[in-house]
Amino acid sequence: MYPEDLKYTAEHEWVRSTANSSVRIGITHYAQDQLGDIVYVTLPEVGAEVTAGQACGELESTKSVSDLYAPVTGTVAARNEALDSQPELINADPYGEGWMVEIVPAAGTVLDGLLSAADYRAIVES
Repeated sequence: MYPEDLKYTAEHEWVRSTANSSVRIGITHYAQDQLGDIVYVTLPEVGAEVTAGQACGELESTKSVSDLYAPVTGTVAARNEALDSQPELINADPYGEGWMVEIVPAAGTVLDGLLSAADYRAIVES
């Protein structure tokens, strides 16, 4: 349920390093399960600057509206345009087709401060 090759945040986002020096971001299985059916997504535009720990998007579900937080500081390199018409991809495949944005981290950014799968699992299962 929490892939070992990803990093996580306490705000329930996952982070995957890509081959082109960016990181792909999404929400975890736990987060999508807690939110319920996602019906609308607002994502930052390509080129937008985001700051670690700050809201950079919004997820609207049948239960509530929640912020998407940037896990790293950097520049948005891509956004999942498919979510504009198919926000349910987040529920169906949160670690694959339901990804949200790719960010090119600011110089000197390290992912070591993010949680491992085991650390994240401990948070959600406590």
